[in-house]
Amino acid sequence: MNFPLILFVLLVITGSIWLLDYFLWKNKRAPEENEPWWIEYPKSFFPIILIVFSLRSFVIEPFKIPSGSMIPTLLVGDFILVNKYTFGIRLPVLNKKILDINEPKRGDVLVFRYPEDPSIDYIKRVIGLPGDTITYHNKQLIINGEVTKMEYEGDYKYIESGFGYVYADQFSEYFKEENHSILINQDVKGMQYSNVRQFEFRENCKYRRTGFTCEVPAGNYFTLGDNRDSSSDSRYWGFVPEENIVGKAFMIWWNFGDFGRIGLSIN
Repeated sequence: MNFPLILFVLLVITGSIWLLDYFLWKNKRAPEENEPWWIEYPKSFFPIILIVFSLRSFVIEPFKIPSGSMIPTLLVGDFILVNKYTFGIRLPVLNKKILDINEPKRGDVLVFRYPEDPSIDYIKRVIGLPGDTITYHNKQLIINGEVTKMEYEGDYKYIESGFGYVYADQFSEYFKEENHSILINQDVKGMQYSNVRQFEFRENCKYRRTGFTCEVPAGNYFTLGDNRDSSSDSRYWGFVPEENIVGKAFMIWWNFGDFGRIGLSIN
């Protein structure tokens, strides 16, 4: 369901009725005559729809985390807020950028339209910027020839799809002075080569038995899930074009199963 499009259509309908009544129909009604319901209701809903549409289009938009690909940073059932303007102002529905503000930086948690099906929103962490060379070798991330620092934090377990516990090692991964947590499952191979598809700029990636190396093309980004061995990400379906970006995730605003997560910032 394309909710932004539905919201836009409702905005046009209610707004049109409000304008027509203001400039045309109101003058033809007797002073004591009440507004017909089909004018009264749209006029009442128009300002509410306008506010919601404006907030979702230009300021913030809520999303729900449906999978465990970003554990431990984001859990299944987290409701998050996404900053829609930090990377520029885009036209609603068309998603066409009309004003540049900032560019995504390495480590940002990014919401974007899935390249294989733009009707689906994905959330991953930005690992590679345009022009970067990303290598993943024996579960070690190497960016532009520099090995990414990792520090062991301890054991981590979670339930996957209700089938039982998954046990993994939790690490802090550092990008300069900033760090975030990731999971590594030592019992799972670092790459599932059968899941690698043919994608645009596929020739920029070289896959080997122990991992891969990808050169990020201009205007694109390379993303990975924090739950490295349980994530469908750029390793398998390719790069994220700049025009697919929705915004930057910055806060958890609700979780029905764990109220303690409410208000947590997303690092």
